[in-house]
Amino acid sequence: MPAPDQVDRLPIRDQRPSPAVWWVGAHGGAGESTLAALTPGWSAASGHAFPRHTDRTTSQVVIVARSNAAGLRAAQNALRQWGAGLTPSNVLGLIVIADAPGRIPRILRDRAAIIGGGGPRTWHVPWIDAWRFEDPTSVPIPRDLQRVFDELRALPDIGATGTVN
Repeated sequence: MPAPDQVDRLPIRDQRPSPAVWWVGAHGGAGESTLAALTPGWSAASGHAFPRHTDRTTSQVVIVARSNAAGLRAAQNALRQWGAGLTPSNVLGLIVIADAPGRIPRILRDRAAIIGGGGPRTWHVPWIDAWRFEDPTSVPIPRDLQRVFDELRALPDIGATGTVN
């Protein structure tokens, strides 16, 4: 897979190997810190960088992006960076979080499907209106998002408790 230009690559930052899953925001406002807040104990936000464990073990990451054109372009660059072997991480998949209420326009849905094909799996999270008005940790986790968390915990590299196997 061709690597993105240097300017389009996410940085790599040293992290202590603690969570089972790292959420990697492909761009600002992607939602990685919200996902980490909803899954305390088994995940963490790495910000907008691929984590490199200080003990050189491989980190398990999920790339997070919004469903707008800029977010999808950033996700594509992050997946290309990983696909070109330029990250110390194992990408488990891509989460595309709706950037607005309502149905995502077809052109963006199609683009997300093509970009998501560059990774092992893609999850789509619809717009969650309650998050605009309340702290996401104070409202029930929507079913669509809970399914994503459950699927991640069921992966071979992640245990049911969210610990690395």
